[in-house]
Amino acid sequence: MPLPTPAWTAVIPLRAGSKGLPSKNIRPLAGKPLYRHAVDQALLAGAQRVVITTDIPEVLWAELPSQVTLVERPPELAGDTVPMAPVLQHALHTADCHGTVVLLQATSPLRLTRDIEAALAVFAGGYFELVMSVTSADRGVLKWGTLRGNRFQPLSDPAYCFANRQSLPPVVRPNGALYVLNAERFVASGSFVSERIGVVEMPAERSQDIDSLDDFERCEAALEAAHGQ
Repeated sequence: MPLPTPAWTAVIPLRAGSKGLPSKNIRPLAGKPLYRHAVDQALLAGAQRVVITTDIPEVLWAELPSQVTLVERPPELAGDTVPMAPVLQHALHTADCHGTVVLLQATSPLRLTRDIEAALAVFAGGYFELVMSVTSADRGVLKWGTLRGNRFQPLSDPAYCFANRQSLPPVVRPNGALYVLNAERFVASGSFVSERIGVVEMPAERSQDIDSLDDFERCEAALEAAHGQ
């Protein structure tokens, strides 16, 4: 019998600045602002609360469902070089979040509620400190390395550098669509890093991330095609 899913909070980070596609988080996508897709997905998947951390005035002034809590992001956490960890830590502390949290990136609108539900189910097992969504990647990266002066340092097993690509094990990469974690642990540590990371795999067609107008139009076409079925 599957374990019951505990109450959980969704956190959606939205930043005003975007070099690839200005104002992308509030740009209309398939009938509603991009960020509302993440809000609606969270509520449909059963979130008891949705926390939006943002510096976007249009979002801070928007009429949103009663389950939504807005956290105004300070300027020092709104720059394009600021990593996600301190942004999430600030949001969790400011909104007084507890227990299970699902971080949803608004720029992954092709994520489905069943992806969120699957990640929550893995996290509810109690073994993993973090569960994240991944998608298949080119296994050829196992042949790569970094440079230490003029010395080659393999990224993985040195034998992989000289193996046939077909014999290499499958590789996945984080797609950024969602992360599940414990609020108290994250506020204390301020880091995603863990020795116990679980995954849920999403297909490439649902793993698209919006960074440019081409990405946006591709996701919009996919959503409209799905709604037309």
